[in-house]
Amino acid sequence: MTSQPTDALLHKILNETKTIAAVGVSTNPVRPSYFVMRYLHMRNYRLIPINPAYAGQTLFGETILASIEDIPKDTTVDMLDIFRRAEFVPALVDDAIEHLGGSLKTIWMQVGVEHAGAAKRASDAGLQVVQNRCPKIEYQRLFGELRRAGINTGIISSKLPRL
Repeated sequence: MTSQPTDALLHKILNETKTIAAVGVSTNPVRPSYFVMRYLHMRNYRLIPINPAYAGQTLFGETILASIEDIPKDTTVDMLDIFRRAEFVPALVDDAIEHLGGSLKTIWMQVGVEHAGAAKRASDAGLQVVQNRCPKIEYQRLFGELRRAGINTGIISSKLPRL
């Protein structure tokens, strides 16, 4: 088990990230990957959807790509969000390191997805790594949206949430 990122690191990642490449995103609105990406899109993140089953279709104003390699070289990608099972993570991390160059800052593995070897490889390459977490949930928790619903987030603040 790897150590969990601090709230400060998660807040920093979510604040600094502008473009998210999402591997395994679905066009089906009842799938968690669609719902998460829709929410992040509504929070003004640029999304680059990746899923070979839907390649060529449009989602949130972006053409769905078949693979990480299809992202144009001149595109800045801050975060790779992985909606795939753990056995697919090492190849995705290797592809991201190879093809996304110096713009990539974070590898984010969704809830239920962890891979210690891939996490170490990403960390050794200078990337921030988040495993078994959802950026939608963390955004809501860290930016005050869950407090509005009366949920104790464990964060004490006199500041109003930023929306």
